[in-house]
Amino acid sequence: MEEAKGVVKHVLLAKFKDGISEDRIQQLIKDYANLVNLIEPMKAFHWGKDVSNENLHQGFTHIFESTFESTEGVAEYVAHPAHVEYANLFLACLDKFVLIDYKPTTVHV
Repeated sequence: MEEAKGVVKHVLLAKFKDGISEDRIQQLIKDYANLVNLIEPMKAFHWGKDVSNENLHQGFTHIFESTFESTEGVAEYVAHPAHVEYANLFLACLDKFVLIDYKPTTVHV
């Protein structure tokens, strides 16, 4: 197995609070995606909703994945004023969340 050189994935699983409208959620997602344009080390953003039939999501309904060039890039992102401002708005709308940063590992078989 080979750990990626530098690349870091920043993954957030989220459950929005009851009463947060779908329009508000869509605006929050657009604003999250726009951070790619504002914070240089943030290289990509993807999101989706749970579509599993196994019902093992433990209440989490959305996943957000950002790609960074390094762990230093994640640290720069976390401290960036645009992220701090956005995170305060976003986290206030969540009932619960889990956040994991990891370096993808390629498996050669």
